[in-house]
Amino acid sequence: MSAPVPVGVRVNGTHYDRQAEPRLLLSDFLRHDLGLTGTHVGCEHGVCGACTVLLDGEPVRSCLLFAVQADGCEITTVEGLTPPGDPLNPLQAAFREAHGLQCGFCTPGILMTATALLRDHPDPDEPQIREALSGHLCRCTGYQHIVEAVRLAAQRVSAT
Repeated sequence: MSAPVPVGVRVNGTHYDRQAEPRLLLSDFLRHDLGLTGTHVGCEHGVCGACTVLLDGEPVRSCLLFAVQADGCEITTVEGLTPPGDPLNPLQAAFREAHGLQCGFCTPGILMTATALLRDHPDPDEPQIREALSGHLCRCTGYQHIVEAVRLAAQRVSAT
């Protein structure tokens, strides 16, 4: 067993200094050490996308990174999309209204990827949305409602 090492990260705007074993996955660090359970762990191989978070603004699979690799980084999890007590952000509201989720297990990762997509491409077409979400597995929706939710959010944001 390796000795824990210091890890300093900013998660959803809050700075955390913790000790972590070098082999601790970022997904486990977020869920168990910081109590941010919105980051779901599905396959633990980077295939399903349920554990996707934004690391320095880019979508990454938190089950493929060690917590120590995130030292000094800015992380956004699904909990950071909307501050406590605030209404849902446009993407979350669109998912609710367009029935873009069923069981919800894959939803946090999809929301994080879609957040980055809409930041970089404010008016994506359907092929762009499908390409961005191609790394996520959803067993419930068939993806059509997810794509519609992302388009709805894009339309709402561009209208403001």
